[in-house]
Amino acid sequence: MPVNTERQGASFPLPQPYEVSREAIAEFARATGAQADYHFDAEAAAALGYRDVVAPTTFPVIIAQKSEAAYVSDPDSGIDFSKVVHGSEQFSFTRPIVAGDLLSAVTHVDGIRAAGDNAMITTRTELTDAAEQPVVTVTSTLVVRGVGE
Repeated sequence: MPVNTERQGASFPLPQPYEVSREAIAEFARATGAQADYHFDAEAAAALGYRDVVAPTTFPVIIAQKSEAAYVSDPDSGIDFSKVVHGSEQFSFTRPIVAGDLLSAVTHVDGIRAAGDNAMITTRTELTDAAEQPVVTVTSTLVVRGVGE
């Protein structure tokens, strides 16, 4: 397993907060086939009690992957990005993401284990708003294929 197991327990913050825009939400909604009007129309979102358009539930993956990139690209991680396969993703929301949110993220390397020649890495990315209140936790499994793969 080429991955550095000593990086388990390390944390990697997103260098700058991510500003969620209406355009980013609409683009992601179109790309993923999310068609609810509250992804595109602020009035429709307001009618549901939101201050602006609401992001699809898988939108946080954009921010989580930006934060995870600091870990994956860290030379001390021992990860060859060309061998990374996405294993799984789970979202645990405190509240929905809406346009205008300014979100910070910290990725925690919660687990690294061998599975044959492969490494299975569990990361947990905590997204918080400008008031440092929790918004969503993204838990991911990355598979780093072994040398023979």
